[in-house]
Amino acid sequence: MTGPVLEWLRVREDGTYVDCTVGAGGHSEAIVQRLTGGRLIAIDRDAAAVALASERLEPYSRATVVRGNYGELGSLLAELGISSVEGVLIDAGVSSMQLDTPSRGFSFQREGPLDMRMDASRGETAEELIASIRESDLARLLKEYGDVRPSKRIAAAICRRRDAGAMHTTRDLAESVREALEFAGPSPEELRTVFQAVRMAVNEELGNLESGLQQGAKVLSEEGRIVVITFHSGEDRIAKNTLRDASRRRRILAPDGRVERVEKPRLKTLTRKPVLPSKEEVLRNPRSASAKLRAAERLPDEAGMVS
Repeated sequence: MTGPVLEWLRVREDGTYVDCTVGAGGHSEAIVQRLTGGRLIAIDRDAAAVALASERLEPYSRATVVRGNYGELGSLLAELGISSVEGVLIDAGVSSMQLDTPSRGFSFQREGPLDMRMDASRGETAEELIASIRESDLARLLKEYGDVRPSKRIAAAICRRRDAGAMHTTRDLAESVREALEFAGPSPEELRTVFQAVRMAVNEELGNLESGLQQGAKVLSEEGRIVVITFHSGEDRIAKNTLRDASRRRRILAPDGRVERVEKPRLKTLTRKPVLPSKEEVLRNPRSASAKLRAAERLPDEAGMVS
């Protein structure tokens, strides 16, 4: 969705922009090509993505590639001496590069270790998560993060295979789903949503998305814009609610319950409904079919706070 991203981000040639999920660098390159006096900060937690994007963006002196988690956006920018920016882009979810690398363990279509970490240098793997989680919590996780309907049946099958010492690879996880649904056989969509749910839990994706959006709204300069692309109903719900909350008045209460001050809206929502990919986009990239784009703009400072 590069076209819609550039349209809603409204890139100014002298502005500072942050691509919070640089991936292979496609969006970042499109942004930096429009800059003549500005700066692009490209962030990713995945070391492989940082290396790939660094090579792609090396010809552009106005691009800086940083390894980090956009859930800590404020501190990442502070370390670079940046207090405000004209635009923030968050393209949530997993990248095609990650899905297409078997050793990363993201895809049910390719056998590999049950890892799924976007930052392979820290945190527990999918195998470790599944090894320690209770069956009831796994069922809840599958339902919340993957919209998996037979979540209890699938959680039970995963735990049976785990307890038998046979849960180490992506094939093991996929086979447990097949065992749970052997009466009908799982569809590719059911397998995809189970893998999605485990991946989102491993990487704490919803929490990072909410934090990234909140911090992104705070660092925007006047009339700066934040654009977010989501691929899952839970992600879109967080994007919608976080941008909506920042576009409403907030009463700040003192410890005694008294209204201490009223904060006026920080943002103005630009997309009443999410922007969807065009038919042509979906034909070129089938993985974009579930994408939803939302955008908001920073209101002038005088609209920020009153006593």
